[in-house]
Amino acid sequence: MLESKTKLYYSIKEVSELTTLKPYVLRYWESEFPSLKPSKNKAGNRTYRENDINIILQIKGLLYNKKFTIKGAIEEMKGGSRSEHTRGRISDGDVSVLKEIRNELKSILNELNRH
Repeated sequence: MLESKTKLYYSIKEVSELTTLKPYVLRYWESEFPSLKPSKNKAGNRTYRENDINIILQIKGLLYNKKFTIKGAIEEMKGGSRSEHTRGRISDGDVSVLKEIRNELKSILNELNRH
């Protein structure tokens, strides 16, 4: 992923080039994703570490490839700490909404079959 002589710190410009993301996107993601918090040097410039770049690439994959919303990507990244058992569980509220949708679809189908 990174060049052969891995650096300890990368500037926002270097990270922008490595990830093909605009600097303003990186700054925005910092405000939205709690896991993305690059440190700043004495001059106040962001200094990204390899771990920060990996997080950025993970976010990019969720948003651009898997088409997650920002909120969904945040939840997905938090979900890494939850067990597989609880991650896929559907709540009672979700079940009732799905039942309402099913009933509505059945009534639409019945209406279409009458004509």
